[in-house]
Amino acid sequence: MQVRRLQLKVREIQPKVRGVCITARVRGMTGSADLVIVANRLPVDQVRSATGEVAWQRSPGGLVSALEPVMRQRDGAWIGWPGVAEDEVGSYDPFTEDGLTLVPVGLSGAEIEEFYEGFCNATLWPLYHDVVAPPEFHREWWDAYVRVNRRFADRAAEIAAPGATVWVHDYQLQLVPQMLREMRPDVAIGFFLHIPFPPSELFMQVPWRKEILEGMLGADLVGFQVSGAAANFVRLTRSLVGLRTHRDMVMTQDRRSVRATAYPISIDVQHFEKLAGSESVIARAAQIRRSLGDPERILLGIDRLDYTKGILPRLRAYSELVAEGEFRIGETVFVQVATPSRERVQQYQVLRNQVDQFVGRVNGDLGALGRPAISYLHSSFPQHEMAALYRAADIMVVTPFRDGMNLVAKEYVACRLNDDGALVLSEFAGASEELSRAWLINPYDINGMKSTILAASRADPKDTTRRMKALRRTLRDNDVAQWATNFLTALEEMRQLQ
Repeated sequence: MQVRRLQLKVREIQPKVRGVCITARVRGMTGSADLVIVANRLPVDQVRSATGEVAWQRSPGGLVSALEPVMRQRDGAWIGWPGVAEDEVGSYDPFTEDGLTLVPVGLSGAEIEEFYEGFCNATLWPLYHDVVAPPEFHREWWDAYVRVNRRFADRAAEIAAPGATVWVHDYQLQLVPQMLREMRPDVAIGFFLHIPFPPSELFMQVPWRKEILEGMLGADLVGFQVSGAAANFVRLTRSLVGLRTHRDMVMTQDRRSVRATAYPISIDVQHFEKLAGSESVIARAAQIRRSLGDPERILLGIDRLDYTKGILPRLRAYSELVAEGEFRIGETVFVQVATPSRERVQQYQVLRNQVDQFVGRVNGDLGALGRPAISYLHSSFPQHEMAALYRAADIMVVTPFRDGMNLVAKEYVACRLNDDGALVLSEFAGASEELSRAWLINPYDINGMKSTILAASRADPKDTTRRMKALRRTLRDNDVAQWATNFLTALEEMRQLQ
């Protein structure tokens, strides 16, 4: 993996303004970026060597995979956090890495704890995912959320050229659109939420619910993964903020029109097809099957280790099928990849212990020497290895309790070049609206999941092929380039409307 070594120059911090500490404007910069992406993370991670040298290396993540092709086609800049805590939070010089102009925004250790691990991932994340885990509400976390959003908005105001397009992403930065609009009314602002947006019954729990809605309404276009989430948002602006709405349009108090609608995100389909068809991936897929004992069928799950992903119910469903004799050890194997995630958050630590204990108990009770019932990997893998796993697997099992989209399901479909393989997909994943020919399940219904997995494993090959062809056709019609084009075109239309 290529890394680029450079020395970052940290500029001084501007004094607190109105109780909020914001970064100083970069002296000498006129703002030259016509397209500005504002996201919580940069598409690279900052790492330090033993000697203290700073380096950058490509980071994983769905947003990175989705937006990199867009950034390469357009002259723009990407604003985000480099992934490490800073003793003193200031402004970094923009730099170019692998053809992308990147603008780091620093976070202190306290801000990582209160803003990122706290308000973002212990308040908003569980709340927006149907309260699968109980959210926590702390005023100190909210204060950190406001402070960090202000820092990102200030940075975007510095970087954007006159009349630029600024595209803000995800739940970590919901206040940025309105903050940026107050500073730069000349720019077109889009906001896209990658995770679900909850119904009013859940959203009303947030003490700062109105502030969040007003922050998002600073955008000209607010995008969601599915139409239901957009409808939830429009209803809340009407009932909670008191604004007039008409279908997907919201009329703000400053006489602007804000459009809220669905733009289902996708993947770079051609990239995954090319990767899956490469000789090295084909060879690695064959090697994976051999290493598993050349079973009759391989079931695969790939997820971040997150309580929203429904990992335990799917493993329980599979283990019961083995215990009941529907699947035989050696003939069938379940490979579960659980990528480490948010390991400092207590709920994630509890989940890891639960999964570890469950897999150990199942393999102890049902496995044989050298032939575990579940091959469990708590690790992250590069795209090349993921593509090989997709090719090796006969059945992909994606069972989140709630998911904005789920790009893993789409990656699996893209890698099935022979139109074979079965996708078992939760109806509560956003991807289920597009991938309706998958084998859909309710992740809360263990018996229903068992019967669907069995049906997928015993389906007529002609039926399996028909389903996969339909899935692949749907995927090609809306790849990530089309998604970005649709959103940016609609944002330009909203600019003209204003």
